Amino acid sequence: MEVRNLICIGCPLGCPVTVTMDGDEINVTGNTCPRGADYARKEVLSPTRIVTSSIRVNGGTIARVSVKTKSDIPKSKIFEVMEKIRSTRVDAPVAMGQVLIENCADTGVEIIATKGVERL
Repeated sequence: MEVRNLICIGCPLGCPVTVTMDGDEINVTGNTCPRGADYARKEVLSPTRIVTSSIRVNGGTIARVSVKTKSDIPKSKIFEVMEKIRSTRVDAPVAMGQVLIENCADTGVEIIATKGVERL
C-alpha cells in the first residue's frame, strides 16, 4: 500500500488530501469538494503541468516574449518542451495568443504568446 499526501489545487481552499493506493484501488480523503478527488486521482495516475517561459524575439521592442502551453502537458515531457522553447526564435511583431510553436515536443499542445511585442 502506498500513501501520498498532496495539497489540492483544484480550488482556492488548498485542502490537504491523502491518497491511498492499494493495487488498482485508489482512495482519496481530506477533500472538501469533488474537484479535490479528481485532482488527486489525476496527480497520482498521470500528472500534468502548464509550462510558462519566454521565447527570444528578433527585431522587437523587447528581447523576449512570455509564453505558455495552451493546455497542460504530461509532466514527463517538461524538459523536451523547454528544450524546444529555448531553441526557438520568432520575428516581431508578436500578438498575444499567437501560436509560436505547434505540437511542441509531440505533445499535441501549442505554445502561445501571453503578451504582444511590437516591431522596432
